Amino acid sequence: MATDSNAHILVVDDDREIRTLLSRYLAKEGYRVTTAADGREMRKAIDDWAIDLVVLDLMLPGEDGLSLCRSLRARSELPVIMLTARGDEIDRIIGLEMGADDYLAKPFNPRELHARIRAVLRRAGSLDRGERGSDVRFGDKPEVLVFEGWRLDLSARELTSPDGLLVPLSSGEYDLLVAFARHPTRVLSREQLLDLARGRDAQPFDRSIDVQVSRLRRKIERDPRDPRLIKTVRGGGYVFTPTIEKF
Repeated sequence: MATDSNAHILVVDDDREIRTLLSRYLAKEGYRVTTAADGREMRKAIDDWAIDLVVLDLMLPGEDGLSLCRSLRARSELPVIMLTARGDEIDRIIGLEMGADDYLAKPFNPRELHARIRAVLRRAGSLDRGERGSDVRFGDKPEVLVFEGWRLDLSARELTSPDGLLVPLSSGEYDLLVAFARHPTRVLSREQLLDLARGRDAQPFDRSIDVQVSRLRRKIERDPRDPRLIKTVRGGGYVFTPTIEKF
């Protein structure tokens, strides 16, 4: 089983200095770290990456941390640690009532935040990634994705060809296809694909993503040597070209 330090942490704070400080500190501890300055950037990060825990500032411009926490909790059990410059008991209680897993008042020692992250991740460890909601997205969450006559049933984990035949996929191929189908027409780097498809099990610079892409092409492309659905972007990664219909 992966250690907590393999986790991908999202730090959401409008203070650039705090984002930089926490990003550097947590990266030194072995975590993968993504930062966001507001709710819009938070949603994009969660759509783009497989996040394991969110460190969320209460006082954000626009939509505040409490509202964002409520929105997250309505969709998943993704762990949330709230940060605030306020030390009032009522703020702590409201934050926890909104679904936060822990609460830390500013100013704080990064070592204390690290200890709380580890504790929350340990508690969340009894849930698999799907239950925690590492795949939470803020758009629609359909059960079936259709492209070019192909039908990807997310609840059954089945891929059906345009001819109506079930196409067997390995776990890695399925996870990769889901990552592509949920991010159509967007260039995804190998690192993003690894994170979206494998989460904590992803290893930096893991070239197995190219092997999985090659295998997936052999199953869904008419001519794997001249792929139309999964195109290579030189220096960028891959892009899934079809239009996706969601049901």
